[in-house]
Amino acid sequence: MNKEQIIDEAYENYRKKEFERIMSQNHGEYLMGKEEFINKCKTDTEFSEMWGLKIEERELSHKERSDLKNSSPYNYGKPANGKLINERLLNSNNVPTKLITVTYEDTIIESYEQSR
Repeated sequence: MNKEQIIDEAYENYRKKEFERIMSQNHGEYLMGKEEFINKCKTDTEFSEMWGLKIEERELSHKERSDLKNSSPYNYGKPANGKLINERLLNSNNVPTKLITVTYEDTIIESYEQSR
């Protein structure tokens, strides 16, 4: 299962349960869209725990990015053996700048992305 599939599954679980609750109580509430749900999981710990979806994002340090560059698939040449790599070289090789960790039930997915 990948990150998107996990988020889709958690959102569907939210959507089904909340739809039933909202329909039975009819207090003028609304279902959040998927993006709003994701953002709320990122920023509201209590909400995140209620739905079992934890999304953490953090910027990678220069050393972490250098280590990634020295590993596959970002290593296009000879490894630098733990040496820090110039920031411009990291950027020109599209070495990720962000680590995203998604946890749902017993599944943990880590992925790397470029900051926007």
